Amino acid sequence: MPARHVVLLPDVASFDLGASLGVPFLTAHRCLTVTEGGPTRLGPGTMDGRTVLVAGGAGAVGNAAIQLVRWSDATVITTVSGPDKANLAARAGADHVLNYRQQDVVAETRAIAPDGVNTFVEVSPAVNAALDAEVLARHGSVAVYADNGGSAMELPVRPSMVPNARWQFVLVYNAPHAWRARALEDVAAAVLDGAVRVGDEAGLPLHHYALDQAGAAHAAVENGAVGKVLIDVHP
Repeated sequence: MPARHVVLLPDVASFDLGASLGVPFLTAHRCLTVTEGGPTRLGPGTMDGRTVLVAGGAGAVGNAAIQLVRWSDATVITTVSGPDKANLAARAGADHVLNYRQQDVVAETRAIAPDGVNTFVEVSPAVNAALDAEVLARHGSVAVYADNGGSAMELPVRPSMVPNARWQFVLVYNAPHAWRARALEDVAAAVLDGAVRVGDEAGLPLHHYALDQAGAAHAAVENGAVGKVLIDVHP
């Protein structure tokens, strides 16, 4: 493991939290810091006055994004598929939770953010691209970190041109080194501030498996377990 990838886990953080940070929180950080004119760092006040829409707020990256946005003082809207996931997103700290199966997301979002959404954290671009483009703020961005719902998307060209929008694709493993250093510092600061949590009360259920159950843990992830799947190395 390269030394630059190793960070201290402060005494205020549990091992469960430490094991849950990694890829989801770094992915969320990257998604939240690629917007034109937006912050390159996260923390109290850095996103004041901005609006973020997190698609799939009950997922691990969605949960991380909601918590980091709240820590950074932006308004956070999230979309979910049902009441159980709505409860999880609310526990994470979302200001507004929209059930996309029962509500008009475009109309509801415009009512909440008349000037549009500055940043989308997008898990399902093939399904949501047209919707995202309808409510993008000027110089807004759509940060795409997954391809749930289809591997190909139809890009709304004119609706994206008018606000000078940015479509940004995100994969943390080969993201710029300069960003990675900032992200590690910011997530560590959020932990020290007590701004990020895991567990049912934080909208991120934890599923523990013993080391000899690693195969079952992988199967749980592949089968869409909601929350974080953790392997306990020691009993």
